[in-house]
Amino acid sequence: MVLIEDRVTAIVLAGGESIRMGQDKALLNLDGSTLLSHVCLVANECTAQTYVISPWIEKYQNFLPHNCQPVKEQLLLNAPSNTPVIGFAQALELVKTEWVLLLACDLPHLSSSQVKQWLLALTTVLPTEIACLPRSAKGWEPLCGFYRRGCLSSLQQYISEGGRSFQSWLAKHSVRELVLSDRRSLFNCNTPQDWAAINSNQKSS
Repeated sequence: MVLIEDRVTAIVLAGGESIRMGQDKALLNLDGSTLLSHVCLVANECTAQTYVISPWIEKYQNFLPHNCQPVKEQLLLNAPSNTPVIGFAQALELVKTEWVLLLACDLPHLSSSQVKQWLLALTTVLPTEIACLPRSAKGWEPLCGFYRRGCLSSLQQYISEGGRSFQSWLAKHSVRELVLSDRRSLFNCNTPQDWAAINSNQKSS
């Protein structure tokens, strides 16, 4: 019997420039570890393999837990960084499993117990649906959810036509909503104020 975890590979995106944060948010200290390490450890507990992709992967390699494979993201058009869509597409080429768990590197509330619950939702996804993602009033939450490996050709075509937005790409396809009991797992750290709120909550808990 194949466990659902064995059908899923994790991809962690660490390609942002952290402009609003003012420092590299992937390396922020969270309970004696880095934010990136925290997300990778959760991914390791819930999937068969974890890839971490970044244009500057060299500075992260010493912070990656065991079983996390670093991937050098290739920048397009001499840009300082890519959009998340491009990093995802490059890492997706390496995946062998049916499903991919795509995660941003700045999810301090993410837990393995939550993700293992989410995995159960994959059994309800229709063959015509390319992803299973949380949804908000603004649209899909593309950097904390599941995608079929088979969506790669569509994604590559979209990028070749100049597309760079997850929302506009997903709008072209059928997607299953991943209903969350606790939406705090989607909270990501973009500003010093976000990070201060995290630290304040930790001290008061």
